Amino acid sequence: MSAEYATFGLAPAMRAGGVLANGDYQAHRDFVDFIVDGRPLLYQLSDLDAVSPLASDVPPAIFMAQVQSLLLEADPPLEGGRYVIYGCPECEDLACGAVTAVIDRHGDDVVWRDFAWQTDEHPDLERNGYHGIGPFLFHGDQYRAALGSLLAGAGAERRRVLLIGARAAVLAKLAAALRIIGIGADITRDATGVPADELRTYGAVAFGRAVTEQERADVRHSFAQAGVDVAYVEGLAPIVPLLVAQIENALDRSPREQRRLTRLVAADGEAGIEVTSPCRVRLTAYRLDRLYRTHMHEVFDGVLEAGRHRLPLDTRATRGESFIVARTSGSVLVEAMAR
Repeated sequence: MSAEYATFGLAPAMRAGGVLANGDYQAHRDFVDFIVDGRPLLYQLSDLDAVSPLASDVPPAIFMAQVQSLLLEADPPLEGGRYVIYGCPECEDLACGAVTAVIDRHGDDVVWRDFAWQTDEHPDLERNGYHGIGPFLFHGDQYRAALGSLLAGAGAERRRVLLIGARAAVLAKLAAALRIIGIGADITRDATGVPADELRTYGAVAFGRAVTEQERADVRHSFAQAGVDVAYVEGLAPIVPLLVAQIENALDRSPREQRRLTRLVAADGEAGIEVTSPCRVRLTAYRLDRLYRTHMHEVFDGVLEAGRHRLPLDTRATRGESFIVARTSGSVLVEAMAR
């Protein structure tokens, strides 16, 4: 074994769901990503829409089995000692393709090697191997401690979003859209008297524009009294795909320095974007006209290299009250168009 030691860690990550510009829905998936030498392993591969097997929405018994498998406490799930490292976020079927690798013991340590894109039982390493990725040799104690820490939290309840607003029709459509992509949503106007255990099931609270400052303060007070730390979302406009994107961003628990999309500004007819690794970025503009009708324009869809980028925006898509949503496979950011 000629590999040098690499550091191994874990961090929360998200596959951003949402209502796409063409009307399709993309499932929201929370998962635990592998951090190798300080960077998410997923970002060291090609631009890939995938999640690790350590997803929060799988049953606790399956989650625990996945952890034990990676700890080499069970037989490899695939031939040749191979394990799924990342799979399809929609169906997790090997036929859709998955990143696999051989995981072996190396004395008291652990090595991940021979990474490949696999769609059937026998990967073609020459054609579909990730050449230049790995092998990674991990200190056994560090590796086992990181994965072992997940077992105590296996089966934690998936968190929901509390929606508070005055427009019942918009709230109902928003709740339905969130549920379709896999995020629980409840609607209320008053959180007073709600038991603390129930408030703890929420990861975010979204306020509509018509909610008064006193009503917002009362909700915040209820959560503070219960000792519950949640993200608060100030709804930018009664546009369901826009609100879904805001909530997706609020639910992102991944460390900011490990996100793929880290910056979005929108002003003077252009968008400023910063990404930390090469990835596909989609920009969508939403605007409200004087009759409060929604207009949507897809203004950019392409692969950007790591770094900062300035992208021109069609003035027809951003006149009036308008907003920009930027998406990658794992992140979403929202900004109002500055004037």
